[in-house]
Amino acid sequence: MTQAIIIGSGIGGLAASIRLARRGIRVDVYESAENAGGKISERNFNGFRFDAGPSLLTLPELLFELLDDDLRFPVQKTKIITKYFYPDGTQILAFSDVEKLTAEIEEKLNVPADKLNAYLRKAATVYELTSDLFIFGSFHRLKNLLNLKSLKTLLQFRKLHAFQSLHEFNTSELGEKRLVQLFDRYATYNGSNPYQTPATLSVISHLEHKLGAYLPEGGMFQITESLLKQALRLGVKFHFGQAVRKVDVSNGKVNGILLDSGFVPADIVVSDVDIHSFYSSLLPDKKRLSKIKKEERSSSALIFYWGMKGNFPELDIHNIFFSSDYKEEFRQLFQLNEVSNDPTVYIYISSKYNPADAPDGCENWFVMINAPANVGQNWNEIIERTRLNILQKLERMLGKQLKNCIAAEQILSPPEIFKQTGSVNGSIYGSSSNSRYASFNRHANFRSDIDGLYFVGGSVHPGGGIPLCLSSAKIVDGLVKEYLK
Repeated sequence: MTQAIIIGSGIGGLAASIRLARRGIRVDVYESAENAGGKISERNFNGFRFDAGPSLLTLPELLFELLDDDLRFPVQKTKIITKYFYPDGTQILAFSDVEKLTAEIEEKLNVPADKLNAYLRKAATVYELTSDLFIFGSFHRLKNLLNLKSLKTLLQFRKLHAFQSLHEFNTSELGEKRLVQLFDRYATYNGSNPYQTPATLSVISHLEHKLGAYLPEGGMFQITESLLKQALRLGVKFHFGQAVRKVDVSNGKVNGILLDSGFVPADIVVSDVDIHSFYSSLLPDKKRLSKIKKEERSSSALIFYWGMKGNFPELDIHNIFFSSDYKEEFRQLFQLNEVSNDPTVYIYISSKYNPADAPDGCENWFVMINAPANVGQNWNEIIERTRLNILQKLERMLGKQLKNCIAAEQILSPPEIFKQTGSVNGSIYGSSSNSRYASFNRHANFRSDIDGLYFVGGSVHPGGGIPLCLSSAKIVDGLVKEYLK
């Protein structure tokens, strides 16, 4: 029987283990942490439960095709994807129903419904032209480029808006400053800067507003739990608390891995490790590492997990409090490696749909801001200053005193993100997409010069986020199928 080893049990590693096990391959997963899930984890303290990482699910079919019927769990489509708060007092409900959304925008911002509908149609076109090649397939293989769909994409390349920044595209298409800021925000979904990242990223608005945004009934951590159960059911063996030290390769073929306890042979090795770390330690390669280091790192996050006394009906499940100068916020984030004193604040409150996540009369606030990658900043000072700025901002915009409502608190900063997930510098998505060539620069899901070595996860093709990590596992499954033949 073919032996596969998967290094890391983030969502990409879990998905790959399931797919390979279904092929009749014997699969062992080695994870340096004590549990599975990577960034899709949870925190429990003082009677509060928090989804510690991602807070929204798109393209759920990519997840459910991995699970047996009895392991699939209910998901609800969000009626309101996000509630937006602006410094001038404007509040916008981003309904999942496009007709309601356009009516809301027309009423609040005086932007005709036709204009927003036209924008979403263009975003849908980007999805249609790119999904097979850039999301669900690998353009790193010549045969994937030599087909009619790829030819259609190349012939209509201008419709991808790759030579405009997302902000430039949003400004030309939408015009209204607050609406532009709303759609600029989608750059942050993969840790990028809307003033630099290509307008191709407008595709994310199509995923949310046309294909739908969903919430698992039991919280986002249910994704990890269900994938782990499925893998175990298929006979996958997990080795937690066992760090892989090296990947052994010779004569253009992978041989296995090295642990502290010795050598473990394998016919196939799949890495779900940050690609920067992989070439730093697991398979040292100065040339490839040098190329990766030249790419700008994605942003990180600074998260406050607040157990709040009281109920706040003015807030929804997902909330955004915008900064007054979005461009300056991103300049500080990417050029100065600093946290703005007026950051955009995201609040996710899962107890709004799952009351068991907080004690009676309380709410669980996941409060996050975009933070720079860790380059040695004084994070204690940043945390203290930012906590105060966030509280003052929220109190001003909500008209309520909040400081004394915090009954319990934990904090996650970029250095801790690195320690917990292996994301180098705390950059959640590996490299940013702050150049028109960023998608092409992402590491392929395979090595053409090393048989049996593959890559999944957010730091390689097609990128970060739940659906893309799941897609990376599906791509690798197809590559392994060909390899075994």
